[in-house]
Amino acid sequence: MTVFESKVLLNQPISKVYAFLEDLNNHEGLMPENVYNWSSTKDEARFTIQNMAKLALKIDSRIENKEVLIVPAEEAPIALNLKWTLTDNGDTTEAKLTISAELNMMMKMLASGPLQKLTDYQTNALAGKIG
Repeated sequence: MTVFESKVLLNQPISKVYAFLEDLNNHEGLMPENVYNWSSTKDEARFTIQNMAKLALKIDSRIENKEVLIVPAEEAPIALNLKWTLTDNGDTTEAKLTISAELNMMMKMLASGPLQKLTDYQTNALAGKIG
């Protein structure tokens, strides 16, 4: 597995950050501009990435105020998961996004840059939404 990580420190209580992340309806605001045709429920989201693929993601597990694990809801072009991990620091909350993807050498060369950019984009967008 190839792992991409990004962290952000938010001036919000962990319960507020968790409440935002555990609802996939809120994740549209964390996506870059090349994501369109977004439709979602609390547990599942479907969207298209421009010039790439259509994806369907679902919440696989939730651990209140700690973790949200998101996995493909149907067959995806690459095997991957997205995990938000939250750490309570008293007045602040650290949110870490980890994207794990099964990439062969060719896909690693093509997808590593965009996947790291996505990881960084989502944590920065989260800071802009609720930070």
